[in-house]
Amino acid sequence: MVTKALFVRLEAKPGREADVEAFLRGGLSIVAGEPATTAWFALRVGPATFGIFDAFPDESGRQAHLSGGVAQALKAQAPELFSEPPSIGEIDVLASKLPK
Repeated sequence: MVTKALFVRLEAKPGREADVEAFLRGGLSIVAGEPATTAWFALRVGPATFGIFDAFPDESGRQAHLSGGVAQALKAQAPELFSEPPSIGEIDVLASKLPK
């Protein structure tokens, strides 16, 4: 059961939108190795606005992800890719439907 999630909002620097998209697409291979990451989505919500939504069974899974490879890469590349620091929102999941 999924009980915790994250929503990360990212604003690309002008002219870096393709780089942000490539960075997010590359994140999939990293989170594939995280057993506690139940669901992970890289999103484009506007011309320069991107996001990541991911879900976890519990708080320890969320914390493991926050100290994992995508989070480390995000911190390292934030100054060159994003016009502002990533906004990370911790979410409690009230209900979900996932494939079995």
